[in-house]
Amino acid sequence: MGRMPSEVMQHELDMMWQSIFTWLSWAIVAIMLAVAFRMCVRQRTPFYLLACLAAGVAAFAEPLYDVAFDLWFYDVHNGEPGAMYSHFTAFGVVQPNWSHSGYIILYASACLYAGRRMYEGSLRRKHLFLIWGAEIITSCVFEVIGTGTNVYTYYGPYELRIWNYPLVIGVLEGTQVVLFTVLAVQLWRRVSTAWGLVGLLAVFPVTMFGANFGLGAPIIIALHLDESAFSSGIVWAATLLTIALCTLAVNGASKFLPRPFATPEPDGAPVAKAVAAA
Repeated sequence: MGRMPSEVMQHELDMMWQSIFTWLSWAIVAIMLAVAFRMCVRQRTPFYLLACLAAGVAAFAEPLYDVAFDLWFYDVHNGEPGAMYSHFTAFGVVQPNWSHSGYIILYASACLYAGRRMYEGSLRRKHLFLIWGAEIITSCVFEVIGTGTNVYTYYGPYELRIWNYPLVIGVLEGTQVVLFTVLAVQLWRRVSTAWGLVGLLAVFPVTMFGANFGLGAPIIIALHLDESAFSSGIVWAATLLTIALCTLAVNGASKFLPRPFATPEPDGAPVAKAVAAA
């Protein structure tokens, strides 16, 4: 399984929705960057802008994700290819330039609305699961629109779809957001200079592919089994296993949430308070 049907490659791209995805997503990113810049100035840290930059740069690796998860961006209009607003092609998958804006919106937003509270140690396990749920819903809304309006598709033999969108993808994306945000904030707590936060550029791909290719390994393998071994039952089992692994990962990430700076050590000696955000 996993071979792309010819009708998928020849599927017509909806030009109107491509324009909506492109211009609206980049407009949202512009707003996010303005907010991030203001937060950086007020809090004297480049954390928020670098989190957005890390997500945007990592979108250049999107073709790896596309091949693993059977994602195809439509690029045919009136029978001719080249209709997409694209900037490069890899593994035969043409990439839309809105993939970068999509990455920033989906993967960096939690750093903006939850990063500071997490840094200060005021978020607990229940809050992390609420963030996870909110990010799954956001992912589902974003991608249900994209896959339902002839912009792109997940053509693999997925089970548990919401319209055209595989739910397991949304769970994996929400999990990636949680893992990235927690690890990013942990880096923020530990670096002594602003330059140290440039490490966020490495943190993102580590969590991105660790979550999707690690936790998502069962569904990736199930989708691409040889025809002699493939069955919808295996895909169902892999889907549920992947979701269960994501749940365990989020629960595990909650153990790494920063504690308040003033939390006493076991012997009762107070931990020194942070002098300022990195």
